[in-house]
Amino acid sequence: MSVIFGAIADDFTGATDLAGLLARSGVQVSLRIGVPDAPTLYTAPYEVIALKIRSVPPATAVDQAEEALSWLQAAGARQTFWKYCSTFDSTEKGNIGPVAEALMRRTGANQTIYCPAFPQNGRSVFMGNLFVGREPLAESSMKDHPLTPMRDSNLLRLLTPQVTGRVGLVDRLCVAKGPEAIRSELDRLAKQDVAHVIIDAVTDEDLVAIATACRDFKLLTGGSAIAMPLPHLHRQAGLLPGQHHDALCKVPSGRALVLSGSCSTMTQAQVAVYRNHAASYRLDPLALARDGTQPMLDWLQGQGDEAMIYATANPESVKTAQARLGQERAGALVESALAQAAVFARDKGTRRFVVAGGETSGAVTQALGVIQLNVGREIAPGVPWCTCDSAGVHIALALKSGNFGDDGFFATALRELQPA
Repeated sequence: MSVIFGAIADDFTGATDLAGLLARSGVQVSLRIGVPDAPTLYTAPYEVIALKIRSVPPATAVDQAEEALSWLQAAGARQTFWKYCSTFDSTEKGNIGPVAEALMRRTGANQTIYCPAFPQNGRSVFMGNLFVGREPLAESSMKDHPLTPMRDSNLLRLLTPQVTGRVGLVDRLCVAKGPEAIRSELDRLAKQDVAHVIIDAVTDEDLVAIATACRDFKLLTGGSAIAMPLPHLHRQAGLLPGQHHDALCKVPSGRALVLSGSCSTMTQAQVAVYRNHAASYRLDPLALARDGTQPMLDWLQGQGDEAMIYATANPESVKTAQARLGQERAGALVESALAQAAVFARDKGTRRFVVAGGETSGAVTQALGVIQLNVGREIAPGVPWCTCDSAGVHIALALKSGNFGDDGFFATALRELQPA
């Protein structure tokens, strides 16, 4: 079947977040890790390609995104979606804006929207300003993000240095009037050569109105939530079959391992709770630089059915390690260690993995040799269980964005995926 909707995600947790929300509607979703090497004989109506380009140089991000777009276009994608984090984390140079402009050129779009709102997870946009819960972005824990600290909450100011075209806003007063008003305002801005439009959204109803107004856009951009209404709209247009796809996955039996590299406030709370539930091992970048990964692997060898390995730490500890080792080396040591732990555990019989953090999820899935995921049931909004093959064995993966889920998420995830 040709692809109706093709999405490009800037990291692996973002891709599973999007795929899980789409699968809620009963649409068949295929999640591919990286761009496939060649055209495939089978494609799903909704294809999501997970890249690892959030923190790479902008030119590299653009090249990989364009490669993904070429594959999706060859598969027949009618609409393209550029998915980035609902906290809009980026630098002044990108990569949100540069990738969006490149995809606009390649799809022939003269205008696109930017809507990172995800009300179910506390992300809202009002008068162009992004809020995390009740806090402006720049006053939330994102201000101390180790790779992309967010020191401004205004999306127009954040996006403008990243793009060459004009940036505008469709505010909440317009959105509340419904799809026709939104489309009229977008058309008015287009006549003024405004190519990049931030759109306010504070409720799920806002997202439905925005998606309806933009249903025929060649390119949409945003967090995953703005794509939630699209399957219904596509069914209304006769593009999707009426029946729903069964998204349940065959659950593998075997040990379980939590791997956490995210240092978000929520993941810190999740690690603290799960440490009381299962054996845990803390990774210290300074110790990894000195001793390597063998102590971690020796510890893992002796564990039972459930365990956790984590590098999650508070901002002060992260800054200390980065000052001693350099930001890139500190991050690379942790990612490499968690990836080695995943492969070692798989080879010793672990079949269920919960992974926290976008960079960590990318490192782990790549190390496991995963190229495609079957999307199953959601554990929490934006976090589904997925199944896949890794070196000839069937495993289950839950890839969690740092801020998603409640503090009991890890135990909940494993409880909801008990093997048959």
